[in-house]
Amino acid sequence: MGLESRHWQEECGVVGIVSCDAAAELAGLALHALQHRGQESAGVSVADGHTVKTRRGMGLVADVFQDTTLKAIPGRASIGHVRYSTTGSSQLANAQPLQVTCHRGVVALAHNGNLVNAHALRREMEKEGSIFSTTCDSEVFLHLIARSRAETLEDAVSETLRKVQGAFSLVVLTRDRLIAARDPNGFRPLCLGRLGESRLVASESCAFDIVGGVYEREIEAGEMLVLNLEGEELDRRIISDGSLRHCVFEHIYFSRPDSIVFGSHVDEIRRECGRILGLESPVDADFVCSVPDSSNTAALGFAQQTGLPFELALIRNHYVGRTFISPAQQVRDMSVRIKFNPVRRIVEGKRMVVIDDSIVRGTTMRKLVQLLRAAGAAEVHLRIASPPITHPCYYGIDTPVRKDLIAATHEVDEIARYLRVDSLRYLSCDGLLEATGAPENYCTACFTGDYPVAHEPQAIKEIFDRGVDIPGVGAPVAKEPRS
Repeated sequence: MGLESRHWQEECGVVGIVSCDAAAELAGLALHALQHRGQESAGVSVADGHTVKTRRGMGLVADVFQDTTLKAIPGRASIGHVRYSTTGSSQLANAQPLQVTCHRGVVALAHNGNLVNAHALRREMEKEGSIFSTTCDSEVFLHLIARSRAETLEDAVSETLRKVQGAFSLVVLTRDRLIAARDPNGFRPLCLGRLGESRLVASESCAFDIVGGVYEREIEAGEMLVLNLEGEELDRRIISDGSLRHCVFEHIYFSRPDSIVFGSHVDEIRRECGRILGLESPVDADFVCSVPDSSNTAALGFAQQTGLPFELALIRNHYVGRTFISPAQQVRDMSVRIKFNPVRRIVEGKRMVVIDDSIVRGTTMRKLVQLLRAAGAAEVHLRIASPPITHPCYYGIDTPVRKDLIAATHEVDEIARYLRVDSLRYLSCDGLLEATGAPENYCTACFTGDYPVAHEPQAIKEIFDRGVDIPGVGAPVAKEPRS
């Protein structure tokens, strides 16, 4: 995996809760629903009106927070964070929420997204004497807030949000208030909910469902919302306006199908992607199956459109921990076999259509096709419910540098030969945007190279050249990369 995806880019999930006596426990529970957004670390900060306490750890939410851990932290407001694991080693210092003490008191912060000007801001502040203790761009927020000469915290946060560029869905906690904010383009999701008198904030609405809350609305792009410990709205302002550029990959892969994201049901959009894919690229076959789990809904849409039966031909092992997959080459080569197993009775002698959400490098899919051939599949036709990924993302989705993206360097027929499939077709970009129902509101830079916000392609290289200890250097984590 390339340098750009080893440091700044993090796929994460955030939650926020106010006006709840068991705020820490509720935040921890909500993080379970967002575990798919990050498995490297988890953390919770709690405010009780006097101070803020933060607990963080490496690993899954259930591993970090045992049954009694969060019960022992009283407070009526809380924020939480789960962080995605990129290749390379990881450090507790980069786990969130980040907490500092400055002239404004104790401030904790959790962030999902990627600041494209973080490097420039950090270098400027370092030259002026600032000392950074992490290698994640989220720390830039805290430094800017602490350095601001604005009279109130809200004004300091507002001023900070005008200086940063890129993608951010942000929750900030002080001793007596919670602030939620979103970038002007609305790249990453953030929504508002309610549980009785409690107010809820989360990356996805499924975090509300698990605690018994209800979805109210999206935090608007460019909006900053301030709530006190009783859930009352102290301030709401639009920091800056911008053209909506929601990350379409949230609907393709990243969000859970039972969530409402960007005001739309993820399940509905994925089904529509599958249906349009069936219209664009039908195939004469015996059945349709998905690569579980993110492709299940698109496969159902494809099956409905084409009239082919949907079969559970691939079974996924949900109990494979990251530590089980060894860095040893022999074990890495078995990683797909560890994750997936074909149902030979269904596959043998049959012409099958396999639906997947995307292809990044193609290595995992190639191994999966080999498994299906070994199980006796007569024909394997691959249909991808998104366009070819030809460019890296700079706004918070972890993708390799361009040279490592198979679709950036190979034509579709070449990819098909490499994967050893009988046919390969992708959903068109027009078809994908049609499925969203609001094509003008989405960022498609990973498919088109049309980046709505300028980025710093040399930023990571320069930081590595300076010799800063950055997670990602060294042996790869025990994790098989996505296909």
